Amino acid sequence: MFVRPEDDPRTDGAGPGATERQVLVTYLRDQRLTLELKCAGLDAEALARRAVPPSNLSLLGLVRHLAGVEQFWFRQVMAGEEVAGRHFRPTGELGSEFDGVTADPAAVAEAWETWRAEVAFAERFVERAPDLGLPGAGGDEPVSLREVLVHMIEEYARHNGHADFLRELIDGRVGQ
Repeated sequence: MFVRPEDDPRTDGAGPGATERQVLVTYLRDQRLTLELKCAGLDAEALARRAVPPSNLSLLGLVRHLAGVEQFWFRQVMAGEEVAGRHFRPTGELGSEFDGVTADPAAVAEAWETWRAEVAFAERFVERAPDLGLPGAGGDEPVSLREVLVHMIEEYARHNGHADFLRELIDGRVGQ
């Protein structure tokens, strides 16, 4: 197990009296914490390792990818901010955030710092939103904050499944 149950920062839901917002925010928070737990205790080399050749997936690549996903959905689509480009996609091509992964501690620190900054932006945005029906201010198709939160839970859940396999191949540790 990655963490003893008594030390696990995740919850078992928002509780029976929770609002819809509290439920969605709690599940997304727990998925974000799961990503951090899957990567905990690994050095830069292990985080950058492509554990399932020929795939370019790595734990560090997932962190970089999810930083860009957070940026896209919350900054661009919901807040309508103009950004120069998606984080860690120098070529702009889908998946290029996985190609540029290196076993450099500075690159690992940058990825975590960027991801945490985007998560903090998203959390502030959701906290300040008047309701879950709030439409996004950017993007091609109208989308509500509710839809974005559900999509983000799905996005993290899918990639945390990848992280489970990657971590097990790196050092044999399996998640709970």
